[in-house]
Amino acid sequence: MVVRVPHFWNQTTREVQFYLTSLNCVPRNLGQVIRLHWGVENGLHWNLYVTFSEDACRVRTGHAPQNFALLQRIALNALNLEQSLKRSNGQISNRAAMDNNYMLTVLTAYLSQHDDTSQPAFQ
Repeated sequence: MVVRVPHFWNQTTREVQFYLTSLNCVPRNLGQVIRLHWGVENGLHWNLYVTFSEDACRVRTGHAPQNFALLQRIALNALNLEQSLKRSNGQISNRAAMDNNYMLTVLTAYLSQHDDTSQPAFQ
């Protein structure tokens, strides 16, 4: 059981969540595993949802969902690597879509980070 007490401006709420697991570990270690899971959820999945409106995507047949998910992760990495414009990923994406020169800046930042063939092109 995990109890969270989030504070939003002048409102405090209490959330209780239950987790089932077959792991044989002490509760403190299990708490770390839960925090790591939510770190991934908040760090990657939330960014994909906000930047690309992932829930609105209607790609559902064949290998297209996996391929599209991979392309979105590559695009998110490229947006994160471009540092000349201090804006949200959504704003960077929109600007790159409307300005070919800026799109080249984003792609250059990404490709210069991954020009070593021993490293994968995505994380």
